[in-house]
Amino acid sequence: MAASGDVSQPTSEFPEYVKGQASAVDPDGQPRWTNGDDSHEERPRGGLAGLAGLAGRGARGGLLWLVGAIGLVIVLVLGAQAAGVWPNWRNPFAQQQADRTQPPLLQSIQDLSRYVAAEGNFQVVVDLQQDRKYVPEFLINQRTLFIGAGSVEAYVDFTRISEGAIVESADGKSVEIKLPAPQLGKANLDLEKSYVFAEQRGLLNRLGEVFGGDPNRQQQVYQLAQERITAAARDSGLSARAEENTRKMLVGLLRSLGYQTVTVTYKAA
Repeated sequence: MAASGDVSQPTSEFPEYVKGQASAVDPDGQPRWTNGDDSHEERPRGGLAGLAGLAGRGARGGLLWLVGAIGLVIVLVLGAQAAGVWPNWRNPFAQQQADRTQPPLLQSIQDLSRYVAAEGNFQVVVDLQQDRKYVPEFLINQRTLFIGAGSVEAYVDFTRISEGAIVESADGKSVEIKLPAPQLGKANLDLEKSYVFAEQRGLLNRLGEVFGGDPNRQQQVYQLAQERITAAARDSGLSARAEENTRKMLVGLLRSLGYQTVTVTYKAA
């Protein structure tokens, strides 16, 4: 204990705090450290609580580094894709198409000596329905509305020019040519412009397609469209246009060769 007359001197039981020593106790029982002045610097806690705090800060720091690294990789990959250095990523669930078509087989070659003088473009609407008498349409019915677009060529076959069909005058200034009548080719459907506009099928027709559909079901529609287009070409004046165009072509060609008068006639079809 200190003397009774000197109360300002420290006692041996309560020495002065040295700088760096604990001056207080936290609510959780850990000492609080002081630097010897009024400001206090909190020191790392000891025991399990301190280890848990260090582990938490380390985990958060590692997570931030991981997120930053992943973001950097994504930016670099996207930049490489934009520059064309790295191939584009494809959707793993994207629809794929496999072409297993066999090589074309050449069946024949024909030498043609025809002059295509005109071509007509046509469009036809085919409305074909197949059903059964006394059977409701919701059970058995097949109706197809098809828009067919195709073309027909009108040509003159020069291989059919008979002997003596070309007659030249004695002075060589005029020539007369007798040609076969123009012919009409088969109608060629344009698949890019032809399409099925609407289709109706009965219940039994749909069930039949599930268990065994008919792959040639639309072939009849295509054939009907070709027949209608060919018939329309016969009544369209396409043959007369072919005659006139062939005549103009031969007159211009033979006049360039020195003939002054060129006469072109056609045989009856």
